[in-house]
Amino acid sequence: MSAKQPSHHGKSGGYRLEKLRQRSLRPRQDAKGGRPRQAGDKNAVVECGWGRLLFSQTFDDLSVLTRILRDERPEQRHIAFYVHEPHVILSHAPQELFLDPSHSFRLDLATYRPGRRRFKGFTVRRLCTVADAEAVNRIYEARGMVRVDPSFYWERRDARLLTHFVAEDEATGTIIGTVMGVDHARAFSDPEHGASLWCLAVDPQAPHPGIGEALVRRLAEHFQARGAAYMDLSVLHDNSQAIALYEKLGFVRVPFFAIKNKNPINEKLFLGPALEEELNPYATIIVDEARRRGIQVAVLDSQAGYFRLTFGGRSVVCRESLTELTTAIAMSRCADKAVTRRLLEQANLRVPAQIDASSDDDIAAFLKRHGAVVVKPANGEQGRGITVDVQTLEDVQEAIARARRHDAHVLIEEFVEGADLRIIVIGYKLVAGAVRKPPFVVGDGTHSIADLIAHQSRRRAAATGGESTIPLDEETRRCVRL
Repeated sequence: MSAKQPSHHGKSGGYRLEKLRQRSLRPRQDAKGGRPRQAGDKNAVVECGWGRLLFSQTFDDLSVLTRILRDERPEQRHIAFYVHEPHVILSHAPQELFLDPSHSFRLDLATYRPGRRRFKGFTVRRLCTVADAEAVNRIYEARGMVRVDPSFYWERRDARLLTHFVAEDEATGTIIGTVMGVDHARAFSDPEHGASLWCLAVDPQAPHPGIGEALVRRLAEHFQARGAAYMDLSVLHDNSQAIALYEKLGFVRVPFFAIKNKNPINEKLFLGPALEEELNPYATIIVDEARRRGIQVAVLDSQAGYFRLTFGGRSVVCRESLTELTTAIAMSRCADKAVTRRLLEQANLRVPAQIDASSDDDIAAFLKRHGAVVVKPANGEQGRGITVDVQTLEDVQEAIARARRHDAHVLIEEFVEGADLRIIVIGYKLVAGAVRKPPFVVGDGTHSIADLIAHQSRRRAAATGGESTIPLDEETRRCVRL
């Protein structure tokens, strides 16, 4: 072989790669010169276990793609890939979809050559048992990925549309890595006979180097043997370590995009950097949800919990759940528990019986009639001055004295057993709810009850940014005595 032949071969390989790229990426026009069209099946969607993979180039009507993409159940992650016109798709649902901040890469399987490196300590094989599937889910969880029902793998173990490989530790038999591949020819009769790589994940505790490279190479060689022309993948733009690996293996960037849903799984991808200012938990809940919905947030006073929400040319200043649209009348109605009760009763809602704590005889009769009561100040918040499940007249009088430290007007209500619910209604529609559970401790034979309560209080304070604690006050001592 002459000295010039290797150079000529390299140029030829580069030419074929560039030709392949141009042929694949060039938009194809329909007979009327409209938007790009592709041959093969239309509206191709592949169920992947963790969600649906939508091949955007097979959709003539992007509104159909948008509708399928948005039809996402909880704990799923749909992806629209090979998107040429992301702005068009986003225009159909700008509050629900976002442009994935990932790069797309392609490996030309016509020029790909297997590596000479011998990997030690593990082998790569097909996923073949339910135990393998459960081990893959363990890796997914460790990497913050979506779990897949093990039956999904088992029911499709003989199908050739999806291919799953796992890396197995030779010494322990533990699954330490996984990758999934999609055969485009079987997905939508792809005329270019492409393939794609998905869900490459390595156990963060794996002791062996090269697991990711071995899985990528095994999948590439698998599709190469099937006659696939290329293998594509998507990787986050700032995952420099993975990008370096792919480029070392011969992958090159291609101008495709991916569109995803704004859901809790993808939250870190579309929310952007966290706010520099720290807000209390109540304000943080609202601010985080606003950012998920694409609403601009500006913190005005972090200590007091003031912030501004801006969207579509409109803005509103808020303090936690209150806004500048909240009227003084609404505030006064919510602040006075007697007024609140009457409003609820007028709306034909069941409300507990209630009296003013003014007459000793009335209080005694009320306690005898209901057996247990709740004593509370008429005005107040966050449970201050409230005593629940009071069953003796002596305890009622003590509770009234405590309540009057917060407000001279004290109410006594019948005590009703049941769950304590806090709900949020917007536009006459229930949008959220929470079950409020009282704190409790369990004796361990070593620590005092006071120590256990203090420990639980510290945990609660840490979880709420210091907003909620368990006070060692008269009410806590009374509840412990009960």
